[in-house]
Amino acid sequence: MEQLNKKLTNAPDRPVKVIQFGEGNFLRAFVDYMFDILNEKTDFNGSIAIVKPIPFGNVEPFRKQDCQYTVSLREQKDGAPSISNRIITSVDRIIDSCTEYESFMDLACLDTLRFAVSNTTEAGIVCDKTDRFEYEPPHSYPGKLTKFLYARFLHYDGDPDRGLVILPVELIDHNGSVLKETVLKLASLWNLDPEFGRWLNTSCTFCSTLVDRIVTGYPKEEAEEIFQSLGYRDQLLDTAEPFALWVIEPERDISGELPFDKTGLPVIYTDDHKPYKTRKVRILNGTQTGYVLASYLAGNDYVLESMDMPAITSFIDGIMYEEIIPTLLLPRDDLKEFADTCIRRFHNPYIRHSLLAISLNSVSKWKTRCMPSLLAYEAEYHALPKRLVFSFAALLAFYTGSEMRDGALVGHRNGKEYLIRDDAAALSFFKDHSCLPPDSYARAALGQTGFWGQDLNEIKGLSDLTASYLAEIRKDGMRAVLERHFL
Repeated sequence: MEQLNKKLTNAPDRPVKVIQFGEGNFLRAFVDYMFDILNEKTDFNGSIAIVKPIPFGNVEPFRKQDCQYTVSLREQKDGAPSISNRIITSVDRIIDSCTEYESFMDLACLDTLRFAVSNTTEAGIVCDKTDRFEYEPPHSYPGKLTKFLYARFLHYDGDPDRGLVILPVELIDHNGSVLKETVLKLASLWNLDPEFGRWLNTSCTFCSTLVDRIVTGYPKEEAEEIFQSLGYRDQLLDTAEPFALWVIEPERDISGELPFDKTGLPVIYTDDHKPYKTRKVRILNGTQTGYVLASYLAGNDYVLESMDMPAITSFIDGIMYEEIIPTLLLPRDDLKEFADTCIRRFHNPYIRHSLLAISLNSVSKWKTRCMPSLLAYEAEYHALPKRLVFSFAALLAFYTGSEMRDGALVGHRNGKEYLIRDDAAALSFFKDHSCLPPDSYARAALGQTGFWGQDLNEIKGLSDLTASYLAEIRKDGMRAVLERHFL
């Protein structure tokens, strides 16, 4: 069986219009997928040059396949599998910025280049004051981008028409604004030409974005079977759910240059992406953070297993429709439709989402995803949202352990160990406090202003209800308590 390559795809040669920092599964099944459809349905006619921004990873699988690969979108509809396979031909080349520095910087001089996309994780967009302009390349992503843009600025002698449209998809608030601010800081720290700063402000367009799609990557266990159905081998095969959303808030209108609105793709241009972010973070992410730790302690390992447990599905319905949605100021029908979509996504049999993987950094996740809904509900109704409170009690139960190993806190479920991963301050607190009696543990945890930004003990009844739930969980087990209160 032949390996996928350009000979098989007959991919046309297109000018490079996009530089993409990152070669990971999400970018390939989301951004590159959308540009591929943009090429098909409009006269965009552009390709992507992927830049591997860090030393780790291997570009050879991409080169063996001429950067051609398949995205397989999978779900279940009306009880039957629904699978859509698309060969992506929008990627022209891949360059390792660390070992092929000159080739990377040569891209800055391309007259066809117009867009820059990135996904360098939430930790990627930071101002590293130890980074240096002289490094080849600079260590941080903002450092690489600053030096790249400066090279373009110099090559075209500050031509105002040679700026780039920059679309970061890192999951941080106002990612475009933060990235722009970081680039400007580095330009100042590095004493670059002051005109460069003016060029960045007037000729480059930084867009804040919100993205949503569950990407499950290479299906190792099913790969051979999928290759048989495709008729070729594809070591870059990338699987994902069909649902997607890309909300773009540009500094100026770019819809003419990126006519996603003419393709039927789920791309929204807006002058304010915050309502979409609030909807996603509170309903989708808040519900997920709300039930995942309880579900794991109840004996489940994956999201889909959770959906087969009536007490969990009842808990999810209640937390979404009765406790989170009533606190949001968006149109109720839109919120309900989005929540219904989230439920369908949780039931997708092709998404093997590990609950332990989702549990990573649950302290900060609970603060940003669940706490705002709890506070808003209590302020609006002068009552405690019981499921959101229970989610906090479940967090305390999950983060119970007295032993550290390999930078993780060791927890126990039914006599077997699991590793709790979070930042050092969080793990240190739980190691020292999680074995206290429920009332003392709850008060100590709720009073951690460094975690929550306020003393949550000040909310009337919250400490008592949390401690009551926690005592029940310790006595009777998570599954029994879920069934008692929420089934």
